[in-house]
Amino acid sequence: MIEGTELWQPSDKRKAQAIVTRYLAWLKERKGLTFESYPELWQWSVTDLEGFWTSIWDFFQVRAHQPYREVLSDHDMPGTRWFTGAHLNYAEHALRRRDQHPAVISAGEDQQLATLTYGELYRQTASVAAGLREVGVGKGDRVAAVLPNIPQALVAFLATASLGAVWSSCPPEFGTRSIVERFAQIEPRVLIGVDGYRYKGKSHPCLESVAAIQDAIPSLETTLLVPHLGTSASDGKASGMKLWDELLSREESLNFEAVPFDHPLWILYSSGTTGLPKPIVQSQGGILLEHLKELSLHLDLSEKDRYFWFTSTGWMIWNLLIGGLLVDATVVLYEGSPTYPDLNALWQLSERAGTTYFGASASYIELCIKTGIHPAARFNLDALTGLGSTGSPLSPEGFAWVYEKVKGDLLLGSLSGGTDMCTGFLGPSPLLPVRAGEIQCCQLGVQARSYDTDGKAVVDQVGELVIEKPMPSMPVGFWNDEGGRRYRESYFQDFPGVWRHGDWIKFTKHGSCVIYGRSDSTLNRGGVRMGTSEFYRVVEEFPEVVDSLVVDIGRSGEEGQLLLFLVLPEGTTLDPPFESRIREVIRRELSPRHLPDEIYRIPEVPRTLSGKKLEVPIKRILSGVPPEQACSKEAVANPEALRFFSELSLPGPDSSPDDL
Repeated sequence: MIEGTELWQPSDKRKAQAIVTRYLAWLKERKGLTFESYPELWQWSVTDLEGFWTSIWDFFQVRAHQPYREVLSDHDMPGTRWFTGAHLNYAEHALRRRDQHPAVISAGEDQQLATLTYGELYRQTASVAAGLREVGVGKGDRVAAVLPNIPQALVAFLATASLGAVWSSCPPEFGTRSIVERFAQIEPRVLIGVDGYRYKGKSHPCLESVAAIQDAIPSLETTLLVPHLGTSASDGKASGMKLWDELLSREESLNFEAVPFDHPLWILYSSGTTGLPKPIVQSQGGILLEHLKELSLHLDLSEKDRYFWFTSTGWMIWNLLIGGLLVDATVVLYEGSPTYPDLNALWQLSERAGTTYFGASASYIELCIKTGIHPAARFNLDALTGLGSTGSPLSPEGFAWVYEKVKGDLLLGSLSGGTDMCTGFLGPSPLLPVRAGEIQCCQLGVQARSYDTDGKAVVDQVGELVIEKPMPSMPVGFWNDEGGRRYRESYFQDFPGVWRHGDWIKFTKHGSCVIYGRSDSTLNRGGVRMGTSEFYRVVEEFPEVVDSLVVDIGRSGEEGQLLLFLVLPEGTTLDPPFESRIREVIRRELSPRHLPDEIYRIPEVPRTLSGKKLEVPIKRILSGVPPEQACSKEAVANPEALRFFSELSLPGPDSSPDDL
């Protein structure tokens, strides 16, 4: 399939029924603004930021307990403040409905569906909020959760947000060390844990892990336990923990704490190449506006939709998924493996739940292709109107497969964004054609560009993805980053006043774009990013490992390969048993998503004159860049160490189900 081949064109009926069309009519009637095309609308949205974001506020009827005084305090980044003076609450908007319309459909690997109505969701949220308030949780306190993708996680989040407290979550399959390294930084007052989760046909107990996390974080005062596997109060391992079911036994009303627009909503984690995972703080108001815009005007979701995305509670896609409540959609939650008992599991769920929007990682779609499955031939997918792909670039062949094997008439949206803003920068529009291998457009309010090495915007040329103008969901900052130094260094160091995201991108002349993977050394697996420093802390604890280097080789259309290089003492063999031990520790201590595809023995790790590992240059060399272009040998302390990597012939890509 040739990149850029047109595969789908929205019908006149589809365009007429799109929410963005209704928005265009509203702009004409209420604001006197007329736009004949999506590009015209986008140009206005990034030229008149105040006018555009005010229109989002008004169109979606945002409820403010106090009105805003000013839309945008300053256009300079970082430091922009949005809607100063406004007080609101995210959870109040997510729970505007209190009726019998389904809010949540949940399922596990047994494909048994359970439904929560908006009324039931409101009542459960009110009960849990009251329980949190009883143990002292108030505005600004942190609530940390170790939960799988089950309804209790959504209820706990909404209860936390309703109080003006700050949410942070990790999936239980993360290793104890990874979880503690994240949560210890934010000093949570309450931990909500689970007694276990289900994956690949097995139950995985977690009580000991929850207890270890509880002991490792001094700030914790209370631990609530969700008995997902049936743990009772009499279980000695649950000693000192309050059971979730006790909270649901009461009838309560829900009072929404009005907080400033930029008050923290949640803390997500995105690792760089050094130090601990970065605790990224995003605001109640910023996320509210951004997700209302993205879910309605780009994904075209409303109360008629059943919205699914395969995710865990540790990926920002979970936060975007539960945002479906903001637009009155029904969100579909799934706990389990996407490949158990086989790759048809998610398509079967789609049929059973009546899913209208199906989301997954690009690597899942690529594996479906390699396995040769044909969802449309086996399942009734008539309800599907949209399909989302993210986490890594989707190949032109992946686009073609969706239209040939899933459904010929749907909006295929390849999205690119990030944990850093918890949204997409580039994504779909129901007004535009879909071309193989290309993301349709810059999203409204997002002035994204491709910069060359001189900081100049380029078209039809691969460069750095940058955002030139502020967005409401940009982080308020990093937790405990006094003065904002780490925040500035993470995004604004290369191009002052411009957000550098760390992806390679090419914009086409018709406004679409292609992502070519990460431009830095962050490890991106299925959309979950992890820093190399986390890897080194675990791998180099092995007495047999003298030194190590890990790189993620991103390629167009593939998630890429995660390659681990080890320096071993003389007499030590890198044999299969040793490799298995390394993989098991990585799985347990870090994440099953981040298992290396290949492990190599090397003589030494290339380092700079100051002793830093040459991660980005090695990644470039392994991606085909000549060594002399990838780095200056004069800046390398041991340039002979580069030879191994320039001579290495990499195996072909071979996606593993555990990487999805």
